[in-house]
Amino acid sequence: MAKATKKQALGRGLSALLKDPDNDIQTATDRNADKVVGNIVELDIAAIEVNPFQPRSNFNDEALHELAGSIRELGVIQPITVRKMDFNKFQLVSGERRYRASRLVGLQTIPAYIRIANDQESLEMALVENIQRQDLDPIEIALSYQRLIDEIQLTQEKMSERVGKKRSTITNYMRLLKLDPIIQTGIRDGFLSMGHGRALVNIDKKTDQIALYEKIVGQNLSVRNTERAVKDYREGKEDSGKNVKKTPTTPGFATENLDKFTEHLSVKVAITASDKGNGKITIPFHSQEEFKRIKKLILGE
Repeated sequence: MAKATKKQALGRGLSALLKDPDNDIQTATDRNADKVVGNIVELDIAAIEVNPFQPRSNFNDEALHELAGSIRELGVIQPITVRKMDFNKFQLVSGERRYRASRLVGLQTIPAYIRIANDQESLEMALVENIQRQDLDPIEIALSYQRLIDEIQLTQEKMSERVGKKRSTITNYMRLLKLDPIIQTGIRDGFLSMGHGRALVNIDKKTDQIALYEKIVGQNLSVRNTERAVKDYREGKEDSGKNVKKTPTTPGFATENLDKFTEHLSVKVAITASDKGNGKITIPFHSQEEFKRIKKLILGE
């Protein structure tokens, strides 16, 4: 959680920098431009306009509302990309579904990558350097690879040369982005390893991915047992109980108090726990104001 908080604080700080008319960043050579290139910035949704040349114009309402529900619970997992047009004005480059769904749930800000004039080389350098860092989780690495493909138009072969990684390694990371956002969050929070994720990505149906994810966390399954469970699923077998012990995903002591947490905080709290008593409580918030309200309820500040 500390890492996520640090990122949010950084994003808010960069957002304030972009709103300073005395330090308006227009090109990659401007002062403080290096702080923006390659970083996530929390942008006001009202400052972003849709690209009028967006080739995609039809969005499935049901899928959009499903995404909105996911964002309401987990926030925006993958930042959008925008192009700086003018002072505090941006145009959407990619991520219109995330943008529309965020507006649907009433978010005031959204995490974004900002493209500015002549930043191509700087962005490529920033992303390559970012991948070499030791403190990145697998999803962060996968997102950096995806950006090198989407925004720099690097092939996986060229990217392999630039970052010094085998092409198969890059493919394995990028396949993690096919996982449901809930599972991606689990990997980022350290509840699953990359090995677990690589096994789960072989399940196409997102609801079945999540069902097995909950079993992995609740029963503390190893990567090997997860691979067996996925193999059985793909072969249409029922869980015989030989490999994993059947226990409730969330024990009674947690479910009994779930409604109390939700009622007290006025947000839909999620609890994941094992029968041994270890687990986590997830409290979502969708704005700085809501964060302050929840903080006051918990800490009395």
